[in-house]
Amino acid sequence: MIPLSEEALSVLTRSYRLRCAVESWLGDELLAAEVPVETASEETDRSLRVPERVTFTVPRYDRGVDWSPVTDDHPLAANGQRLRVQLGIEIGNGVTEWFQRGWFVIEDSIADGDSVSVAAVGLLSLVEEARLVSPYQPSGTLFNTLRGLVEPALTVTSDGLIDRAVPSGINYDEDRLGAVLELLDAWEADARVTEDGYLYVSPAEPSRTPVLSLTDGQGGTVIQATGSSAREGAFNVVVARGTAPDGGQIQGVAYDYSGPKRHGGPFNPLPVPYFYSSPLLTTVAQANSAARTVLARLKRSTAKEFQIEMVPHPGLQAGDTVAITTEEYTDLLCVVEALNLPYTAGGGSQRLTLRSLS
Repeated sequence: MIPLSEEALSVLTRSYRLRCAVESWLGDELLAAEVPVETASEETDRSLRVPERVTFTVPRYDRGVDWSPVTDDHPLAANGQRLRVQLGIEIGNGVTEWFQRGWFVIEDSIADGDSVSVAAVGLLSLVEEARLVSPYQPSGTLFNTLRGLVEPALTVTSDGLIDRAVPSGINYDEDRLGAVLELLDAWEADARVTEDGYLYVSPAEPSRTPVLSLTDGQGGTVIQATGSSAREGAFNVVVARGTAPDGGQIQGVAYDYSGPKRHGGPFNPLPVPYFYSSPLLTTVAQANSAARTVLARLKRSTAKEFQIEMVPHPGLQAGDTVAITTEEYTDLLCVVEALNLPYTAGGGSQRLTLRSLS
């Protein structure tokens, strides 16, 4: 969660006013210090390769400026222009506490009548669209390889991970972001773009300390289990394979021994495996760790799902751990998988999709 002062957090428990400020940048040049925004919202979904998307409605003419992108260096053109979004919470006595929500790349801007519709996406889109022109042969360590794949589009920072050497003879073809995701699984890591625009890499294990507690019916919060259930995409074994320094194949296996689709349970008397392969795995210990990481991610995607409707909390981010209390559950730990956050007044309540960590 984005850090907020105690005073701002106390305001969020009651009616408050949320302000939105948007800047436009092209490289190091500030094109517009105050983009006029009529409506705005953010949608984030961790199941997508580029999770973040924001949309804005801007008046066509404001303060003598035509906000239709009529030139290549216009603040709302889609030629590398980035939007810096800041949100402000009015805490009383005319004081607003501002904080940065994130950086986004303009995807398209379309003028229609008296308004301009602007869509922007998270910075990982720069890595997604930048396919590898020739095979990439990493060398050095996993951290250096990750930097080589994403910088200078994103600056990589890490915490809590043990770096290790990359085996020789590896080639990555075309899919740059796919190579990044494979590397993260092999490193037992997760990554997110921070509100300051860095790619932050950390251990994949989710926090067990909730940043927020939500109670059904309290403060207008509505918590509803979706009740969906499917066999598709459910696995109870992950097999991770790699190559040892002598050229032999190594393998690690992780079994799911808990939950309704557990190995050895009624879901299927036989194992239901998911196969993951990476040349970055060179020992059985590495393969076992990667198998556990992939299994945790797969379990999360099919875990019990809850839909939340609540008063907007502008500090919440995808990947945050929250605790929910309903008639059936008390302080059940869940992770935020998707969210919709209105930036402006009249945008309605905030919607969250949570997945149980139990």
